[in-house]
Amino acid sequence: MSNRTRPRFSKAVPPDATYVELPMEARRQVLMAASLLLDYPGADFSRRLDAVEESSFPAPVAACFSRFCDWAREAGQRGVEVSFVATFDERRKCALELSYYAVGDTRQRGQTLLAFRELYRRAGFEQLGGELPDYLPVVLELCAKCEDPAVTDVLPAHRDALEVLRTALFQLDSPWESILTAICHVLPPIEQEAKQRYHNLIRQGPPSELVGITDLPFPTKARS
Repeated sequence: MSNRTRPRFSKAVPPDATYVELPMEARRQVLMAASLLLDYPGADFSRRLDAVEESSFPAPVAACFSRFCDWAREAGQRGVEVSFVATFDERRKCALELSYYAVGDTRQRGQTLLAFRELYRRAGFEQLGGELPDYLPVVLELCAKCEDPAVTDVLPAHRDALEVLRTALFQLDSPWESILTAICHVLPPIEQEAKQRYHNLIRQGPPSELVGITDLPFPTKARS
């Protein structure tokens, strides 16, 4: 028997998240819960867990949140903090910045971040924290608080990025994968074109340069 130390195979992509059709208010509640759990687990993290555990969600979503909350309670504050840093800060394939998956670390990234800031301004919101505007917990919170169609379309427009992140977490057996699956449960079923894009991203990774490419997943000020 071979004593290879480098595996030949990795886990496949996770199964598609079954679409759970919800009234707008219930969907917004799911997105807000996901924002609370996916943000860095600071001093108020226990209260965030309480808020999610005390809320009511449809069965598939509730199961996702319960798995994560059970793990977080067992791991404790320090354990969750260590897991967050090791998962999201030390692995680019698990980046929480949505535009990274579409444009990578290229010159196009700046234009994309400006588009997010313009989207927030047009929706009547001002970002108070120091995170980048495409930071997923920030985007989730905005989608939970705003009914503007331009905002509610952001997550479906970045579905391929969400699926790439979900796949990376799935392959790591990460407890954070449950939160991404909960988000995907309340988004419209993924279209074949988006599915092909995210499979390509899994194989090839984000682009290294996109000089001359101007199309972004949602309208910028110049295109509106």
